Amino acid sequence: MLLKFSAIAAALVASVSAHMTMTDPCPRFNPWCVNKPTTLPAGASWDYNIKNPIDPSSPVLCKSNTPWPSPVATWTAGQSVTVQFLQNNAAHGGGHAQFSVSYDGGKTFAVVYEVLKYFFFNGPSTSNSPEVLQYTFTLPKELPNSDSVVFAWSWVNAIGNREFYMNCADVAITGSSSSSYTGKKMVIADHDNYPTIPAFNGNYDTGLNYYEDAPMVTVSPSGSSSGGNGTYSATPVAAETTTPAVYEATTSSAVYETTSVAPVAHMVQSESSPVGEEAPVSSAPAAPEPTTDDSAPEPTTDAPAVESTTDGGSAPESTADEGSSASCTHGTLACTSDGAGYQACVWGTWSAVISCPAKTACKPFNNSILCDWA
Repeated sequence: MLLKFSAIAAALVASVSAHMTMTDPCPRFNPWCVNKPTTLPAGASWDYNIKNPIDPSSPVLCKSNTPWPSPVATWTAGQSVTVQFLQNNAAHGGGHAQFSVSYDGGKTFAVVYEVLKYFFFNGPSTSNSPEVLQYTFTLPKELPNSDSVVFAWSWVNAIGNREFYMNCADVAITGSSSSSYTGKKMVIADHDNYPTIPAFNGNYDTGLNYYEDAPMVTVSPSGSSSGGNGTYSATPVAAETTTPAVYEATTSSAVYETTSVAPVAHMVQSESSPVGEEAPVSSAPAAPEPTTDDSAPEPTTDAPAVESTTDGGSAPESTADEGSSASCTHGTLACTSDGAGYQACVWGTWSAVISCPAKTACKPFNNSILCDWA
């Protein structure tokens, strides 16, 4: 089925409403960033599936172990930073999220900030439309200096299929006198042999025990306390076969862990008042301007075999026929007839077919499409 973007969403060239992605700092090979690097590493290509969850069987949580040629951001230890996310995507009712850093190429991640329960929202929600698209927090002053830090956002969704999301951006840290940073180990769940955090079903305390009980790890440019070769290799926690113990949530909006090392700031939002020490900013970042550079997929004149609709309404006359070279409306998206991928109309020309990840299929979603689990 083919659906069209609203006028606002059309500004996002061929943007598929497939879950969520970080846009600032720009993750590796994310084509949707406003300020993305103009040069890709040799052999790399733009990742048009960056919004999708990590393949359950993939050991590469960053989706690529190849960094940007140079850092996409330079931060000072102890400064306030803002992380932004793309508009018009599926937020799955919130969930638990963490921001972490790695100094060994993505093998070991230590948490610097976390937002538990209602990430992307100001309270409980059954909506797929995010309310909060940027978070501002203070970096620990103990983060060591390095020009090759991997900054990661990870998320376990509250509603829908059990999925693990993660984006990685390459940043530089300056202004520190510390040689190492010790923080909570990043939680991995709903992935491979790691624990499964079930759908919340309205109970936003679900899975909080994994975040509360996470062990501490130390990261530094000279070596980290755990890790492996090329992939995140910390030993998975055995998946629980019974209902996990529930961490009793605080009614305070923000909590700071009291430990002998640098505290990890985190927000546990209350249903009535989501205001915290480090409050999320509800205003959405401006939509990126359309571009005709190599961030768009290579055009083709082949149109998908689909039925046309406009904004979820009844089907008007089709704008493109199967196998035709007819022009199309910029911003229009179409699943392929077999659901294996999708095409995008970029300034009147159909793109090449963009494949959905393994074990997913292209499906309608609101007034757009997404690659969801088949």
